[in-house]
Amino acid sequence: QVRLVESGGGSVQTGTSLRLSCAASARTFNGYGLGWFRQAPGKEREFVGALRLSDGGIAYGDSVKGRFTISRADASNSVYLHLNTLKPEDTAVYYCAADFFGVIVRGRPSYWGQGTQVTVSS
Repeated sequence: QVRLVESGGGSVQTGTSLRLSCAASARTFNGYGLGWFRQAPGKEREFVGALRLSDGGIAYGDSVKGRFTISRADASNSVYLHLNTLKPEDTAVYYCAADFFGVIVRGRPSYWGQGTQVTVSS
């Protein structure tokens, strides 16, 4: 069982930045990744990005490429999601997820965090 804890959401103005954190509580396995999804009101959950813990491989969703980045935190099973140049359409609940990297990218991770709200106002 993998427990995920997110932090760092909040309410910000358009054009500013936020950093979200995700920490996994359990040992992970070779090929495992940590990733992020988001869900805006009335919309389906959307893949944001993922990082493979073993070698740092990264994938991003098309809607955030060039604005959001994922990086490894100091702790071995933790990642950051850097949200840059935020727009009102980035308003959503952001969820951390864990599973094998490819499973996350395909949108079917087994483990989810509780979510953290990001609200961007114009």
